[in-house]
Amino acid sequence: MNKETLENGGGTAELTRSGQYYRPGVDIVEDAHELRILADMPGVSAESVDIDFQDGTLTIHGSVPNRRGESVKYLLEEYGIGDFYRVFQVGESIDATRIAAEYADGVLTVHLPKVESVKPRKISVKAK
Repeated sequence: MNKETLENGGGTAELTRSGQYYRPGVDIVEDAHELRILADMPGVSAESVDIDFQDGTLTIHGSVPNRRGESVKYLLEEYGIGDFYRVFQVGESIDATRIAAEYADGVLTVHLPKVESVKPRKISVKAK
């Protein structure tokens, strides 16, 4: 993958509630037609995922409902509670008008289609 195509960016979350934000682990996969970001976001519902693309910056935010009940007594607590937030800088080789996403089984998949000019193509040779 070309570093100019997609690189991890910095940024700060606009806090919508108090609490922690977590950086979801991601895999980035490339094929001839697109890049795919696969982000682990357990506890998030598809309705609470917000994906924004503006000025070459792709922002992913997923809200996690508070699962702590008042009457719950934890003996061990290793799973943190908080929203997920991640920012990527997207290069010009991505067709921003065709970005799409889906969420299933705790994994957000963001499809970043390549513009036609950067896709590999087969050149036919004509016999004379």
